Amino acid sequence: MNAESDERQGAVAPATTDVATGDDTQGKEPVFGSRAPQFIQRSRTLHLSWQVGVFIVGLAVVVAGIIMLPLPGPGWLVIFGGMAIWATEFVWAQLVLRWTKRKVTEAAQRALDPKVRKRNLILTTIGLVICAAAISVYVWKFGIVMPWKIKE
Repeated sequence: MNAESDERQGAVAPATTDVATGDDTQGKEPVFGSRAPQFIQRSRTLHLSWQVGVFIVGLAVVVAGIIMLPLPGPGWLVIFGGMAIWATEFVWAQLVLRWTKRKVTEAAQRALDPKVRKRNLILTTIGLVICAAAISVYVWKFGIVMPWKIKE
């Protein structure tokens, strides 16, 4: 009998084989929860300190990614890295990261659809034609004046 929480979790992860150990993970549910070493999990105080440390490190990485969004740098990649750090310890981050991976995979599959690719190509061509026409009208009407020849 399935519980309500089992239905929300979704399907079982696909069968994979760990290359390093050769373990077959077919039919196993994804593991949620802390991935801290056992000696840390045994002590409540040590485990809480571990969680605070993981949260602070993940927060620093996520904040750095947010700062990189308007500045040069791989902002989204760093943000997802911070989420992955949080996912080593917190179930909510594991669920968010799993949802994000699923959405990115779905978007990649949609982008590879021939109809979508054809539509995007047509829209890009139309946009380029409109930009070229606007630039042509501007140059025809005002001409090209080099910045060093502008009359003051």
